[in-house]
Amino acid sequence: MSEFIVITGLSGGGRSQAADILEDLGWFVIDNLPPLLIPKVSELAQAPGSSISKVALVVGTGPYHAEVLPALDALRRNSTRVRILFLEASTDVLVRRYESSRRRHPLDDDGGLGLADAIEAERDLLDPVKDRADVVVDTSELNVHQLRDRLLALFGDETADAGMQTTIISFGYKHGLPLDTDLVIDCRFLPNPHWVEDLRPLRGTDEQVRDYVMAQSVTSRFLDDLAALLQLLLPAYIAEGKSYLTVAFGCTGGHHRSVVIGEEIARRLRDAGYDPKVVHRDVDR
Repeated sequence: MSEFIVITGLSGGGRSQAADILEDLGWFVIDNLPPLLIPKVSELAQAPGSSISKVALVVGTGPYHAEVLPALDALRRNSTRVRILFLEASTDVLVRRYESSRRRHPLDDDGGLGLADAIEAERDLLDPVKDRADVVVDTSELNVHQLRDRLLALFGDETADAGMQTTIISFGYKHGLPLDTDLVIDCRFLPNPHWVEDLRPLRGTDEQVRDYVMAQSVTSRFLDDLAALLQLLLPAYIAEGKSYLTVAFGCTGGHHRSVVIGEEIARRLRDAGYDPKVVHRDVDR
């Protein structure tokens, strides 16, 4: 049976870039598909003799917004595995993207609504679709390479029975919160290696920094309690049908403490039988 990813979201949010990335990952991509054709594509992909096992459908909005939810419901009824990826961005970022591309927003064909109002109108129209999404990615602060890393963490090297995909992200608060996360853990209570001259130029992936963070008296208890909490939460999320869980660990710059803690939690989750992906968002910034 084929598995499907439906790429949808705000116009200008990065649907085309996501489609290119998934195509590189081996997905059969159909771009700009009218929602009414989704069930027919599902039928053809799952017909006897079909060699298509992974299908990514890029679904726009424009005049089709009222058709999206019924089509997604039909796809989920008739397919083994369907995941919905919803891409969004802040209004000011979307305005800059449209001004740069000199394209007209699909809800402002006659130019009378205004770009910012068209973006907000589309945001309101797509709220019910966003509510159905398995994962929401905010691309406001992501370049194409960072988006690729995010999608690799979510969809790379998967199998159809992979269960819930868990992603661990480290980040720096001074670079802004990652917006598409489920749980955010603040690691700034730990002593900061930045203030140790020999450790400042290093990163949390270096042994010296890891040893320093792990040697702090509070670190061991924090990790034990947090790992126990996650091992309680993950089976409960899976039982509720959650497909993705993203846990973000933050420190000031995203170079030291959050990286060490993220790596250690990922190791403990692997020991418990999970297979988390790890992304260090700001380690090289």
